[in-house]
Amino acid sequence: MLMFGVADAALANAPTRSLRPLRKPGGVRKRAVGAVDGLISQAKLGGKVSFAVADARTGKMIETHTPLLAHPPASVAKAVTTLFALEKLGAGARFRTQLIATGPVQNGAIAGDLVLVGGGDPTLNTDTLYQMAAGLKAKGVREVRGKFLVHGKALPSIDRIDASQPDHVGYNPAVSGLNLNFNRVYLEWKRTGQGYSVTMDGRSERFRPGVGFAKTRVADRSLPIFQYSGQGGRDNWTVARKALGKGGGRWLPVRRPEIYAGDVLQTLARSHGIALPFPVLSSARPKGAVLVENLSPDLRKICRDMLRYSTNLTAEVVGLNASRASSLKASGREMASWMSKRYGVRKAKFVDHSGLGDASQITAAEMVKALVGPGARASLQPILKTIAVRDANNKVVQNSPIQVVAKTGTLNFVSALSGYIRTPEGRDLAFAIFMSDVPRRRALKKNEKERPKGSKSWNGRAKRLQGQLVNRWVALADA
Repeated sequence: MLMFGVADAALANAPTRSLRPLRKPGGVRKRAVGAVDGLISQAKLGGKVSFAVADARTGKMIETHTPLLAHPPASVAKAVTTLFALEKLGAGARFRTQLIATGPVQNGAIAGDLVLVGGGDPTLNTDTLYQMAAGLKAKGVREVRGKFLVHGKALPSIDRIDASQPDHVGYNPAVSGLNLNFNRVYLEWKRTGQGYSVTMDGRSERFRPGVGFAKTRVADRSLPIFQYSGQGGRDNWTVARKALGKGGGRWLPVRRPEIYAGDVLQTLARSHGIALPFPVLSSARPKGAVLVENLSPDLRKICRDMLRYSTNLTAEVVGLNASRASSLKASGREMASWMSKRYGVRKAKFVDHSGLGDASQITAAEMVKALVGPGARASLQPILKTIAVRDANNKVVQNSPIQVVAKTGTLNFVSALSGYIRTPEGRDLAFAIFMSDVPRRRALKKNEKERPKGSKSWNGRAKRLQGQLVNRWVALADA
């Protein structure tokens, strides 16, 4: 048998017992895949880069870079929120939305008030309200002699998730115990002659009910593009005429979610032949008969979809349900305290559950410690989103033998990725990558935050570096 690269003379006087291969020096593997400082330098991100990767079964660290430096986690915070909520509430938890009558139904009329009561369901949508209106019809209801009330006090009422964000971004809505369509309303405009036709609706896959609680007016200006006012207890918007073009649409955040849900239900009930007055806020939970009830999907599915689509409203509602705190900041503190007790993570700080607020902080080492902590992999790994593996040219590798499931996180000049890797040889790794240029982010003015100059290219370079690090760790683990 020939041995490639070995001369025949080397086989003379062969040893009488087999030789064990020498262990390679500890730095050989790292040198084979290149210096990590070079990868970071090539990314030209500025700011700070931190990461940690460990064996997911043992927790033993494989490689780190400034792992104790705290960064905003962005939407990676949703992975912590998932662990927190699943433990506090249970994977099978469901949230109820009810229609309660404070008086009996007599000859098709409710002799009292009808109350739409939210139970902290983050997934309630227009299609579901349509079915609830159909349930009222099945009960013989055609009208209400009293008031139509909406109640969302199962959770605290919060005007917006992060006050530093622009007013008009749909990912920063209000939060309450009664939420609809992730608390977003759809604005659509079309040019009509010299003017514009503007509509607002609570659309879903099946329906597009118009709303009355929110109004939009076209204003003769260039900037700002959107302006908000809560005057009169409603959501009032003006939009700059010069920004509208021929037509278009976008989601706007809702600031009065209970009234929004009631407004949409009023329209849907009308389609079933049921006359309801315009909704009025109720501060006290009503006593009466439950006429219709809707149960949300179970919490595990809610969290799976939240991790996949990164819905901020869902994260905040789920976190508040788990903590029962009176505000987002108090709820974030409760989650940080739980994380400390559960996983021994001491320095993490959360100001919300979605990661939208950049005052939240966590280190790569702390995040990995949680990922390998008791019960974390069993709860989180199966419901994390699959992340595409990219090659050295940043192209997606089809049918890659590397499997990555993780949560991404993106803010302006903040990029994060954390989750689990399965290598081609079947080794499981847990990792966290945090990159941030906080001074550059905080130098932005409020009206620059939706699309700041340089943010898109910065994020692209950050994503490329993340892919390079994942491939590096697979090479180290399987070498």
